[in-house]
Amino acid sequence: MKLIEEGFDLIKKFEGFSSRPYVCPAGFLTIGYGHKIKSNENYEVISEEEASLLLEQDVKRAMASVVRNIKFPLNKYQFASLVSFTYNLGGSALQRSTLRQKINYGELESVQSEMLRWVHVRGRKTKGLVIRRLAEIDLFYKCS
Repeated sequence: MKLIEEGFDLIKKFEGFSSRPYVCPAGFLTIGYGHKIKSNENYEVISEEEASLLLEQDVKRAMASVVRNIKFPLNKYQFASLVSFTYNLGGSALQRSTLRQKINYGELESVQSEMLRWVHVRGRKTKGLVIRRLAEIDLFYKCS
């Protein structure tokens, strides 16, 4: 499945762009559109074009995780929503989540409540994650 533009836009909007490394709220050294800098990477400054390339690579990993973990047939909006969720939290969060289980059992009415469980950073509820989850929920339930 291919990620629709709305999926990329959602990720870019909530990750924001930073040309220089910064420590994200979860404590990871990050650059571009939320790219977690790996130990073998060294960035001082990047352009939006370079950040977009990193975003594409990172999105491919998130997409692969959604494909691997979600067996229920998804429409393009549901897929994009889950890719954004997975981009933000990581594939292991999706894999171990009740959200994954509920979707795979076809319990799509549970998606909202399950996504809203993922709004904490280091045990504290954050407004930014609540807003992001609500946007992902809206996209998930959007009709084609």
